Amino acid sequence: MKVFVYTAPSRGHLFPTVPVLLELRRRGHEVVIRTIATEVDALRALGFTADPVDPAIAAVELADFKGHNPLASLKAGVANFIARGALQLPEVQRAIAEEAPDLLLVDVLCWGAAAVAEASGLPWASIQHSPTPLPAPEVPPFGPGLRPMGGLLGRLRNRCLTPLTLGTLERVALPGANRLRVRAGATPLRDAVDMYTRPPLTIYLTSRALEYPRSTWPESFLFTGPLTWEPAAPAPAWLDELTRPVALVTTSSEFQDDGVLVRSALAGLAGEDLDVVATMPAGLEECDVPGNAHLAEFVPHSLLLPRAVVAVTHGGFGATQKALAVGVPVVVVPFGRDQSEVARRAEASGAGVMLSPKRLTPDRLRAAVRQAITLKPVASVLADRMAREGGAPLAADRLEALCAQSAAAR
Repeated sequence: MKVFVYTAPSRGHLFPTVPVLLELRRRGHEVVIRTIATEVDALRALGFTADPVDPAIAAVELADFKGHNPLASLKAGVANFIARGALQLPEVQRAIAEEAPDLLLVDVLCWGAAAVAEASGLPWASIQHSPTPLPAPEVPPFGPGLRPMGGLLGRLRNRCLTPLTLGTLERVALPGANRLRVRAGATPLRDAVDMYTRPPLTIYLTSRALEYPRSTWPESFLFTGPLTWEPAAPAPAWLDELTRPVALVTTSSEFQDDGVLVRSALAGLAGEDLDVVATMPAGLEECDVPGNAHLAEFVPHSLLLPRAVVAVTHGGFGATQKALAVGVPVVVVPFGRDQSEVARRAEASGAGVMLSPKRLTPDRLRAAVRQAITLKPVASVLADRMAREGGAPLAADRLEALCAQSAAAR
C-alpha cells in the first residue's frame, strides 16, 4: 500500500502524525509526505519520501493572534486556511497524479487538500490534532472554553448556545471552504457537522479520558490516544546539571505573540525550588533569565518530562497532551485558537489548572504552578487511561482496512 500524507507546514501537526507513519512503514507500506520544509531531512532519514509543501503555502502566516476579539480572530484564521487551501489544490492534484497512491491521509486543517482527496475517488482519511467542534447535548458549545455543566440546566445552556458558536463558524468558514471544494470537484458541505464527519475515517489524536463524555460518537472517529514524536537532537550540555524537579514552560510552535507566558514564568518561578526550562519554538524573544532557569528555542520535551513535576503550556493540544500522557500535571494559559478548549479539558480532567491570559501575572502563575504540582496523583491515573486507546497500531489497522474495503468495492 502506498500512502500519500499531507500536513500543514507546522511541527505541531507533523510531529503527532509521525508515529502513525512509522507504524505504516514498519508494516511494509510506502509513505510519501508533503510537510514543513525544516523537517524534511529528518523524515527522509526515517525512510519516508518527503518533500516540503509549496513555499507559497508556508508563506501564508497565521494572523489570528492579531484579532481584537474572538470573531476577528476566527475570520483571520479562516482566511488563512482558505488562502493556503487554494494553493493546496494544484499541489495535491499533481502529487496524486505523480505518485499514484492507494490511500490519502490529510491534515484536518488543510481544506484544499481534503477537497482534492474527496474528489479523487481514492480512499482517504483525516488526521485531527485538535479538539473537535462536533456538538452534542452533553458537551459545552465549542470555542469559548465553557465549563461542562451537567443536568437539565447544562443541556439547556448547550442547546441554546451551540447554534450561536457553531453557527458563527459555519457563516465564516463554509462559503470559502465550499468555493475551494467546487474548484476541486467535491460536493459542498452542508454545515459544520458535515465538515467534521465527511472524511470516511478521522484519526483523532486524543483519548476519551480527556474528551468530554457524550452518549455517541460518529463511527468515523477513531481515538488513538495522544501520539508523540520528536526529531533526534543532542541533549544540551546543561541538562546534566539540573538537580531539582523541572518546570517545563513552552509556547506555540506557530507564532501567536505568547512570549509573555515565558516572561511571567521566569519571573514568577525565580525563587522556587525548581529548575525552570522554557522553550520558544516559534523563535526566541528577549527575556530576563534567572539563575534557576534555562531558555532555548527547542529542547526535546522527551528529555525534560521524565524530570518534570509540572508543565506550563499555551494550550496547544500536542504540548499539553504530551505532558498529561506521561502523568505530568499542567498549567494552561490559552492565548487563542482552540486553546481555551484544551485548557478547559485539562482542568475538567482534574490534572490541570487553567489561567486566563488576562489574569496572567508572575504571582498568579506561581500560585497556579504550586496548585498543579499537587495534582500529580490524578495526572498519573489520567496517563494510564490515555495509554489504553490503541495508539499508532490501531490507526494503521484502520487505514489498512479502509484501503482494503475500497479495493473490494471496486
